[in-house]
Amino acid sequence: MTRIVVIGGGSAGTGAATNAIQFDRSLDVTLITEFEDIAYSPCGIPYVFGRDIKNFDGLFLQPLEFYSEMGINLKTETVVEVIDMDKRAVYTTNGEEYPFDKLILCTGWEYEIPNLANVDLDGIIFIKNIRRAMEIDGRLDNVKQAVVWQAKPLGVELIEALPHRDIETHLVDSGSWLMSEFADADMMELLQNHLVNDLGVKMHFGTDLMGFSGEDGKLTSVQTSDGDIDADMAFLVAPMKPSTKLAKSIGIKTGSTGAIIVDNHMKTNVDDVYAAGACVETMHGLLDIPVNLIQGTYAYTQGRLAGVNVAGGDESYSPVYVPWALGSKVQVGGALISETLAKATGMPYIIGKAIGITAARYHPSVEPMHVKLLADPKSKKLIGGQLAGGEGVKERADFLAFAIRKETTLIELATMENVYSPPIGALVEPIAAAAKNALANI
Repeated sequence: MTRIVVIGGGSAGTGAATNAIQFDRSLDVTLITEFEDIAYSPCGIPYVFGRDIKNFDGLFLQPLEFYSEMGINLKTETVVEVIDMDKRAVYTTNGEEYPFDKLILCTGWEYEIPNLANVDLDGIIFIKNIRRAMEIDGRLDNVKQAVVWQAKPLGVELIEALPHRDIETHLVDSGSWLMSEFADADMMELLQNHLVNDLGVKMHFGTDLMGFSGEDGKLTSVQTSDGDIDADMAFLVAPMKPSTKLAKSIGIKTGSTGAIIVDNHMKTNVDDVYAAGACVETMHGLLDIPVNLIQGTYAYTQGRLAGVNVAGGDESYSPVYVPWALGSKVQVGGALISETLAKATGMPYIIGKAIGITAARYHPSVEPMHVKLLADPKSKKLIGGQLAGGEGVKERADFLAFAIRKETTLIELATMENVYSPPIGALVEPIAAAAKNALANI
């Protein structure tokens, strides 16, 4: 019987273990995780905080018993300390030994804790473990003021959620607009105005986090380069780095991103060792450079593929084009490259912009849809796009990523077919309008 050990119980680890045993029921599959749970969606945590989702129950895919009944040997609250490749076994901190023939590392990511005064005060929050999130949720009714550090996607979700709990919410970010590392200011303006004008979020852009003050071990204020902000809680959306300590201990190579190098079958450079999820790097299809992706979408897909291949399958992973989207009342999204990144990398581009609508102009569901497209000046091939508006941003972001992957040109986009249906589609597709405007400006 072939023994498979999977380390990590997030999307990648769960996907690896379940797909391995589904591919070959004769396998002996062990899944080891340091946490109490597996197979839940941490991405849903801010939406429980904001009461868009009533409770945490819906974030769990299946109860733990489901995986045991599948035949997976599930070990929760278990930390792997050593991997011995000579003995082909992993050893845990409590002295347990788990032999393997093949190993899948799904060790995920960890926060880079900022080196700041009093960062260990009660009330300073790093969101990762769902059990910890449940404890935080129980305290939010008594929170009057909160600070969120960094306008990354998780930070934006938090500043949209917390005002729904009647919490005075402050955003502290050294950039000049939301998600300024990869998104454009003009395309974030609609969401930013909604957060400020409709939800009352107080934005502190161009502001550095300096430290924290407290009394009796509890947070009382957040120190910034723009002054102190009184706060009962501070959510730190700190940089995330791939967790590779175990991988490096057995000679697995890491790349320029700091993540594990894998081939398109999720194999590492060490025989019979695979890796997947936030701990690995992936090739960007357009830029042809390795990137490290934290999103669960990629983690599950990579884990599934690793599980199938370790069980005897032969599936390959394609380069990525990174569609993204977030927001509820006001949605934003897109597919890289943005104008911000094009300028930073010196990539030539032309732009087409349009403001369209999501439904027929006379239908009550109609909302604006702002579109910004970037294309190569010579070939007219699409290289990126961003969206802001109402319903339909996610679907358009997916479409843009696929269009970039297929080397679609502005001419093809300008003449694309689209559904006209009063409740869900206008006569003119906003993406097509933006493409026409780009061509008209050449």
